Amino acid sequence: MEKQKYYITTAIPYTSQKPHIGNSYEIVFTDAVTRFKRMQGFDVFFLTGTDEHGQKIEDCAKKAGVSPKEWVDGITNDIKRVYDLLEIKYDGFIRTTDEIHEKAVQKIFKKLYEQGDIYKGEYEGWYCKPDESFWTETQLVDGKCPECGREVVKTKEEAYFLRLSKYQKQLEDYIEANPDFIYPEGRKKEMVNNFIKPGLQDLCVSRTSFKWGVPVDFDDKHVVYVWIDALSNYITALGFMNEEDSLYKKYWPADVHVIGKDVLRFHTIYWPIMLMALGEPLPKKVFGHPWLLFGTDKMSKSRGNVIYADDLVNFFGTDAVRYYLLSEMPYTADGSITYETLIEKYNSDLANTLGNLVSRTVAMIKKYSGGVINKTDVCDTIDEDLKKTVTEAYANAEACLEEFRMSDCIEAIMNIARRCNKYIDETTPWILAKSEETKARLDEVLYNLAESIRICAILLSPIMPSTCEKIIKTLGTDKTDYETVKSFGHIENGTTVCEGENLFARIDAEKFFEAFAAPKVEEKKEEIVAEPELPQITIDDFMKIELRVAQILECEKVAKSDKLYKLKVTLGYEERQIVSGIAKCYKPEDLIGKKVAVVKNLAPAKLRGEESRGMLLASSHKDEDGNDIINVIFLDENAKIGDRIR
Repeated sequence: MEKQKYYITTAIPYTSQKPHIGNSYEIVFTDAVTRFKRMQGFDVFFLTGTDEHGQKIEDCAKKAGVSPKEWVDGITNDIKRVYDLLEIKYDGFIRTTDEIHEKAVQKIFKKLYEQGDIYKGEYEGWYCKPDESFWTETQLVDGKCPECGREVVKTKEEAYFLRLSKYQKQLEDYIEANPDFIYPEGRKKEMVNNFIKPGLQDLCVSRTSFKWGVPVDFDDKHVVYVWIDALSNYITALGFMNEEDSLYKKYWPADVHVIGKDVLRFHTIYWPIMLMALGEPLPKKVFGHPWLLFGTDKMSKSRGNVIYADDLVNFFGTDAVRYYLLSEMPYTADGSITYETLIEKYNSDLANTLGNLVSRTVAMIKKYSGGVINKTDVCDTIDEDLKKTVTEAYANAEACLEEFRMSDCIEAIMNIARRCNKYIDETTPWILAKSEETKARLDEVLYNLAESIRICAILLSPIMPSTCEKIIKTLGTDKTDYETVKSFGHIENGTTVCEGENLFARIDAEKFFEAFAAPKVEEKKEEIVAEPELPQITIDDFMKIELRVAQILECEKVAKSDKLYKLKVTLGYEERQIVSGIAKCYKPEDLIGKKVAVVKNLAPAKLRGEESRGMLLASSHKDEDGNDIINVIFLDENAKIGDRIR
C-alpha cells in the first residue's frame, strides 16, 4: 500500500543577518511535525531554504565590502550550520539564487505578464526596507510601517503590478469554502477583515532602483520583486516550470506552510492569487505561528537581547533547547525565552520529571532484579490507572498535533512521566524489595515503569531525538514501532537493561550566570504615583455593575481612527459589538480568541459612528514620552464564557 503524501514547508528566512533563537523556533517546530508524520507512516517531503534577493541585502553587502552573492553565501552557510546543530532533517533546501529557481521565476513572471495578470505602471508610495513591503498613506501607523513600526521612505518608480483586485472574489470564495486554509481561526479573521474585505490593491512586483534580484528577462531594467521571487520557492524547489517536475506532480499541493504571523498577509493573499493566476492548486493550509520573545520584548541587536542557538546548545544541549522551544510556545499568543525560564524548565521537566524517572527506574531494575525486566502479571488496580494514562497519551498527542498545538502535544506525552513518578510513590518498590513474598509484585511494578518509559520515549522522539534514542537503548528493547505505543506490554520478558548515562544534570542558576555571563531580564522599577481616591461605594453600588466573561471573536479598526477597534465578543448566549480605544497597544491577532472581562450593562454609545454595547476592563498609564499604555485584563483560559464576575 502506497504511503500517504505529506508536503510541509517553512517560510524561507531572509539572509540579511545571522539568525537568532527566535528565528529557530519555526524550523524546530516544522522538524518535529515532520518527524511525527514520518513516525505515523507518511511519505513526507520537508522543504526549507533561504530568501537571498532584495535591496536590503544589496545594502548589507555594500556596507560589508563584499558582493551580494558572497554575503548571502555566508549567511546561508551559517543558517545551515544552525540547522545541523538543532538536528533538523529536511528533504529539500532551496536558495532563491539557485539557477533552477531563478529560471522558473522568470517563466512564472512572463506567463503572468502574457496572460494580462501582470501589467506595467508606475509605483508611488511608502516603502519599508526591512520588511520589503510597500504601503499606502492610509495604511501607515503614525507615519511608520504598520508591520514593524520602523521608518518608511517615499518611493516613485516604474514597476510591474500583479492584478490582486481581479482575484479578490475568487480568494474570498476559496477561504469561505476552505475554513481551515488560514489557521488558526484568529489569523483568518485578521486577514479577511483587515486586508481582504476593505479591498485589495494591485501589488508592485518589480523594482528598478536596485539590481540584486531575478532579472525580468523581457525588460532588463527591472528585477522581480521579492514576493513573487520568494513565495515561488515552494513550487520551484519541486521542479515547477522545469522539465524534471516529478516531485511537483507527486507532492503539490502542500499540506501546510508553517510561517510566522508577520508574513501571513503575503502567504494568504499574494501567494494564493499567484497560484490562481497560474491555474495551480492552492496549499491546503497556512499555519501562522506566534513569535518567540526575549521576556516581553522582540529580540533585537539594538536592544542587546538577542540569544543565539549556538550559545544555548553549547550549554544546555540540543534536545533541551528543542524541548523548551516547543513546550513553551503557546498556540496563538507570543512565547517567551529567558535564561531564567529555560533553566527552570530544564530542571523541572527534564532533570526532575523525565531524567530522574529513567535513572530511578533503571537503577531499581538493576538493584532489585539483576538488571532484568520481568513480567509476572501480579497486578493491582493502581496498575490499570497507570496503563490508561499511558495508552491514552498517543491519541491525545495526535489530536493536539493535528491542530499544531505542539506545547499541548508535549504536555500529553509528559503526563506519562508525571504519572510514573506518582506510581513509584504509590507502589513503593523499595518496600516491596524487602520481602521475598512481594518479589513478583515488585517485578510487575518495574515492568510497568519500563514499558511506560518506552512508550513515552517513542512519543517524545520527534521532540528530543537523541535523548529518546538513549532511553530506548538503556531499556535494552528494540520495540520502537509507532504502532506499539497504542497498547501496553511490548517489552519482552527477560529483557536486560543497559548501562545508561545521566540524561539531564540539574543546573545551578546562580553558578550558570556567573560562568556564562548571560543577560538577565531586568525588572523595570517604576515610580508609582498615587492617584486621588474616588468616593467609597457600597456593595449594593458595586453589584449594579454586571461584569461578565466574554471571548473576542473578531477585531478590526474603526474607519478613520488610529485608536479604536470594533470587537465582536460572545457571552455564550449572545454576541455584541464593543468599541475600545486599544488599537495602538494591540494587534488584532493579540486579541482574537482571548477571554476578557466586560461591563455588560453599560448604556450603549456611538463612537465614530459605531455602536458600542459594553466596555473591556483594562489598566492604563502613560510612559515617559506621555503615550498611553493600555493593558487589557485577560482572563484564565478556564474561565467560562458568560459567567458573572463578582
